[in-house]
Amino acid sequence: MCGFAGGLLGRNESFTDTELLDRMGTVLAHRGPDDSGTYTDGPYGVVHRRLSVIDLTSAGHQPMSNEDGTVWLAYNGEVYNFRELRQRFRLDERGHTFRSKTDTEILLHLYETLGNDFLRTLNGMYAMAIWDTKKRRLLLARDPFGVKPLFYTRQGERLWFGSEIKALLEVPGIERQPSLPALYHYLSFDYVPDALTPFKNIEELRPGHAMEVSWETGSTRTWRFYDFTYIEDNAIGSSSAIMRTRELLHDAVRRQLVSDVPVGVMLSGGLDSSALTMLMASIRGSGDFHTFSLGFEEQSFDESGYANIVAQKAGTRHHTIMVTPDKVAANMPGYLAHIDEPYADGAAIPTWLLAEEASRHVTVLLSGEGGDEVFAGYDTHAAYKVRAMYRNTVPSFIRNRVVRQLVHRLPVSDRKLSLEFKLKRFTDCAELGVTDAHYSWREVLSADAKREILKDFERFEGYGHSSDFFDEIYSRCRAGSEINRLLCVDSSCHLPHDLMVKNDRMTMAFSIEARVPFTDTELFGFLAKVPIRHKFPLLRKKHLLKKALEGSLPDRIARKKKVGLEIPYSSWMRSSLREITLEYISPSRLNQTGLFDPVAVERLWDRHDRKLEDNGRALWGILNYMMWYDLYIQSTNYRSFINPGIRRNVVS
Repeated sequence: MCGFAGGLLGRNESFTDTELLDRMGTVLAHRGPDDSGTYTDGPYGVVHRRLSVIDLTSAGHQPMSNEDGTVWLAYNGEVYNFRELRQRFRLDERGHTFRSKTDTEILLHLYETLGNDFLRTLNGMYAMAIWDTKKRRLLLARDPFGVKPLFYTRQGERLWFGSEIKALLEVPGIERQPSLPALYHYLSFDYVPDALTPFKNIEELRPGHAMEVSWETGSTRTWRFYDFTYIEDNAIGSSSAIMRTRELLHDAVRRQLVSDVPVGVMLSGGLDSSALTMLMASIRGSGDFHTFSLGFEEQSFDESGYANIVAQKAGTRHHTIMVTPDKVAANMPGYLAHIDEPYADGAAIPTWLLAEEASRHVTVLLSGEGGDEVFAGYDTHAAYKVRAMYRNTVPSFIRNRVVRQLVHRLPVSDRKLSLEFKLKRFTDCAELGVTDAHYSWREVLSADAKREILKDFERFEGYGHSSDFFDEIYSRCRAGSEINRLLCVDSSCHLPHDLMVKNDRMTMAFSIEARVPFTDTELFGFLAKVPIRHKFPLLRKKHLLKKALEGSLPDRIARKKKVGLEIPYSSWMRSSLREITLEYISPSRLNQTGLFDPVAVERLWDRHDRKLEDNGRALWGILNYMMWYDLYIQSTNYRSFINPGIRRNVVS
């Protein structure tokens, strides 16, 4: 796991020194504290920061070139099938001389052999920049699930790119202006979706996409090289689906355990991370590895007891990190300096705290992200099925005039995923179409609410509806099953633009590589073909995962309901985090941005504070936007919070 940044200059320009590249690399040092390198070739320049994971020697130094120096690669991530690809394409027989044991070198020779098509063969997480000196052409690419980030911006004829936005902000003349469409959609999701970033004129390369830039012609081509294909194979039976899923899970974890540094597991106590822990113990032949879980005093948020059950069964060296309001407050707003974006997923700071402790013991962590998207594990998936039954059996006038009226009179609860929250969302969403209902489960602020909260709203008109992101993916997906189409939406939107942001930035802040076995492309490719009746029978979420690991998972883990990682911000903002909340959403601060209506935000807060409504998600989103705005737009204070990186692996 590493970080890189660079640029391709315009005609008649060249990199005369590396001072700018050095500055871009310095702010990425936490991503790669073990080694650094730069390379320039006329108009092209790149800097790389290395976190040594495979082949800890100087042979893995980047940027790395092929034997004759005609192709140069800067790369962030891990390609887990690199050894298989070396054999499959007979790279040794093609006369290549291998100077390292890294996957980086395999990618270089695959590019030489297959051209851009080599991207279709990769199974892993990655972002990369390849400079072809003969063709004077730059190739940028990003993995299908968006595990690894890659941002870019244009400055006249110049193109700048980097693993984090903060590297681009080092370029003279790059303006730090907020993006209005990003803010508009951020308020819907509590994260910035799609290719948008919170900065005007800075974009993110979409997952599974590549961009090719020709220096000689100035032309740019962007294309999707990997797409989620859900074409069910009805020849797959139930028992064969279970057996093959078990094999592929084992293979995915085995591949991702390849490392020359210690590997641990982020063990939440949920089904996904518990499965990874038991699989790793089985493959290793023992539980002699570190696992890390989070604990809360609030019972409905705490899964540490379940994590202890799994750790004891596997025999791991287990660590529990307590999450308290004081710890959360101590990291506000600093954690956003490693995200570079307004981001209101309540799991971010807990993941930061876990990574901080884990950094004392391991360099690699396995993460369970992606399990809900590939195995159908969200309540929204079950709600889709219940919705159909509800609409068919309960007349419309009773649903709307009786049931919804009663449900919305239920008192506000601060419990995690409370029954009150689920009933209110379900009865509202049941009246909508498939994609609108799926979107509404995740919606934070409606279009009408944003119209009130955003100042001079006419500036925001024309940006469409936030549900359009879901609609586009749903329409593009070729799956015959609506459930599979919803899984495609989750895998293409929520997973890369929310979950992977937290997973990558919070772990990399402490120089840790987070690997995600459930995004293994072989595993995903098979599950996409499994008929939905086997993958998600009745209301049995994650049925295949449970059946595939039957006998190895503790019964209590297999039976428990999904909780998910979150902090109790709704209640903490009324109490322990009250002071910092009111400071950032004060009328004076809101007015300084010129973006929010302080009176509307005050109404939102007042109703939340009096427990008339649970506006916690919306207020946490506004609070985080305001902290980001203070760090990045009104100042450059984000610099003071950047971790320098933790050097564990000395390159020799």
